[in-house]
Amino acid sequence: MRLALLNLVLRYGVKPLLGRANNPEREARKFERLGPLACPPPPFLCHLTEDICGLRLHWISVGRPAPRKVIFYLHGGAYFVGSGQAYRGLLGRLSKVTGLRVCAPDYRLLQVAPFPAAFEDAVAIWKALLAKGYRPGDIVLGGDSAGGGLMLALLAYLCATGQRPAAAFAFSPWVDLTLSGQSLHEAPEVLLPVARMPEVVARYLASGDPKDPRASPLFAVFDQPPPVLIQVGGDEALFDDAHRMAEKLGPAAQLQVLPRAPHVLVFFARFVPQARVALRDVASFVQTSLVIANR
Repeated sequence: MRLALLNLVLRYGVKPLLGRANNPEREARKFERLGPLACPPPPFLCHLTEDICGLRLHWISVGRPAPRKVIFYLHGGAYFVGSGQAYRGLLGRLSKVTGLRVCAPDYRLLQVAPFPAAFEDAVAIWKALLAKGYRPGDIVLGGDSAGGGLMLALLAYLCATGQRPAAAFAFSPWVDLTLSGQSLHEAPEVLLPVARMPEVVARYLASGDPKDPRASPLFAVFDQPPPVLIQVGGDEALFDDAHRMAEKLGPAAQLQVLPRAPHVLVFFARFVPQARVALRDVASFVQTSLVIANR
């Protein structure tokens, strides 16, 4: 019942507002206020920040996280909204269920710098984590929506350069900026205003190629990728993105389809039991992958 109610609120309350959004700066400020309301932080959350490579880095944990292990998380928001501050609720819940500290950078959004700035920022923060003493096998990559696509683009780069992380997980990743997925036109999407997606792509890419693997990891080459878990709602517009990405990754990938789930279901873990179950599945995957990577 809670999931059905959430879908109604998103379809008739939130989606029309997103469809009318026309000012990236204003929408980014609005998301900073509303994000923590949609996904409230859990109790006893520790949120520290530092500036690295000209970027704000958020370190979030709940309880006593395992030492020398970290989740490197790239937030969603269609490349024009989102931040570690706005995502601290979800990141705190990830920390709580996995027992790990979460590191989330405020990569440059499209209104600040277009493609490939966000990808360059992701690579820079990865190098900063290595400089802090983390080994690739100590790091799990994560991301959602546009951040999930950015994370998978980073993963392809890391596989190509011999820096294989322990594992990766993605919630409803947007991995194809050519917008060729059939579900974009057929799925009963309750949240994303699909008609506005070409506009976002044009603003983000500027003069870039939508098939550039740094923008669309569906077209990247993954050389011996680590285990990857992808969660997506069965009725999402980005279902085909997730499905094709899992096929691209091959045996390394697990695709978990969540019935009737909206885009990035886990963002609503405070209110929807199915979202909490999905987070626990991610925690089990992360913990198992770290054990295997560090044998």
